Amino acid sequence: MDYVAALVPPVVMAVFFIGVVRVIVKTQGGAAKAKEDAAVDDALARVEGGRETPAAAGDA
Repeated sequence: MDYVAALVPPVVMAVFFIGVVRVIVKTQGGAAKAKEDAAVDDALARVEGGRETPAAAGDA
């Protein structure tokens, strides 16, 4: 019976890990991908714009 107690934690962790990987794979792409990509592009543009503004103001 000790072998069952020794095998249960690794099996439970393996099942959980497989579930996490499946969720990650399923959530990649799909209908929301374009919306998520647009949000990231917008955020990056704001960050880049914020970096250029002080430099341009300092040069003027």
